[in-house]
Amino acid sequence: MRFGIVSDIHCNVRALETAIDLMGPVDELVCVGDSIYEHRFSNEVVGLLRRSNVRMVLGNHEATFLSPLGCRARAVPTIDQNELAWLEERPHHITTKMGDKNVLIVHGAPWSPFGEYVYPKSRVLSRFSDVDADYVVMGHTHYQMVERVGNKVLINPGSAGEGRDQRNQRRLSFAVLDSDEGALHICNFQDPARVQDLGPGGEEPIWTAIDLEAGRVLQPV
Repeated sequence: MRFGIVSDIHCNVRALETAIDLMGPVDELVCVGDSIYEHRFSNEVVGLLRRSNVRMVLGNHEATFLSPLGCRARAVPTIDQNELAWLEERPHHITTKMGDKNVLIVHGAPWSPFGEYVYPKSRVLSRFSDVDADYVVMGHTHYQMVERVGNKVLINPGSAGEGRDQRNQRRLSFAVLDSDEGALHICNFQDPARVQDLGPGGEEPIWTAIDLEAGRVLQPV
């Protein structure tokens, strides 16, 4: 079974289209929140996710937009009300199965969906020992992460819309979780809006595969 995972798209529809194209066929498309950007809605991004039958959780940007603080933003006449209504129905977290694995999907942390930023090697990682899941899929930080805490694997695909991670030169990224292989495939790719500024070959995507049981890279960057 293959889960395609995107997060933190932030209204960047061209990047989302690129990510979906690069990941190829998947059994489930998962979005870990922040499809929109602060008080800016994107009919194109939300519509594409909806048509892709995505399983999506809300991020802090959706939470603000859908709260009383977002009343004026939601009244913009260009917003497709069908797309807005669909977004409003997304949950704060999803628990699901992937083969024999329990998967928890949440934007921030299980105990703070919109507030806690969980970075690689963070001190809060020990708190995941109490989480009832084999895989915990998160976003929020825009930083890629694959960390093992006991028998759990914590996964952050990075951002598919606004690169902030200096470790991959602020490229965009997504992940494909393959339960049959027991591997996570991470793809780093350039924002389509920036490709014209790159040199020859600079736009080529870079794939890395990580063995989730052994915790080792199968195909180094």
